Amino acid sequence: MSLHSALPDTRASDLHRRAAALNAAYRHHSAIAVLARALHDPDVGQTALVSSFGAESVVLLHMVALARRETPVIFLETGMLFTETLVYQQELAERLGLRDLRIIRPDTADLRAQDPAATLNQTNPDACCALRKTVPLNRALAGFDGWITGRKRYQGGARTSLEFFEVEEGASRLKVNPLAHWQQGDARTYIEENRLPRHPLVAQGFPSIGCMPCTSPVAPGEDARAGRWKGQDKTECGIHMVNGKFVRQGESA
Repeated sequence: MSLHSALPDTRASDLHRRAAALNAAYRHHSAIAVLARALHDPDVGQTALVSSFGAESVVLLHMVALARRETPVIFLETGMLFTETLVYQQELAERLGLRDLRIIRPDTADLRAQDPAATLNQTNPDACCALRKTVPLNRALAGFDGWITGRKRYQGGARTSLEFFEVEEGASRLKVNPLAHWQQGDARTYIEENRLPRHPLVAQGFPSIGCMPCTSPVAPGEDARAGRWKGQDKTECGIHMVNGKFVRQGESA
């Protein structure tokens, strides 16, 4: 039985207590040790890895394959991803031997009602992300006690004080951030040392990869996420929201 389904009305304070205890217990552990222990620690509960199979996703996917191959891996197929991402996802899942890959998609009826022409990203990108990412992900995470993210402190904004374990406010779940303390370049080093395949678009100037209409190449010297929603006042898809609000780069929650 999931811890999530059994939590009483005081679950918020209990979650914060457990997150604090977990951070104290694992404070000096490496990323892979945090991940491995989180997948087996009863205080974390049932946990899934949410992966975009993007530019650096192979790091956590590889760690999960080493620690517990049967860990559920949730892949958001928004219907607007690059073909290269879809091919990479299939090849990587097979190579790593992932045993519980769950490909989720936006609801067909919701798409017909809210984005029949598939142009919502042009008029209301936040609504498009909610329709194609946030809502399907929340459905997929129902029943899980926590989920694993690839966020890092150096990415700035509200992430600068990121801990290994945090509470997802309003959802009664834990977020596990094994790479929280990694520095820029650590992911590349891990990929090279373990001879892991890179997303094919990385070599074409895409250091951060999302949906095709909202992702463009990055010029030399630009921030890695400069190609996401270029020219718009938007830097997050909404999956990592705090208290129901988008947390943009440079802002604090």
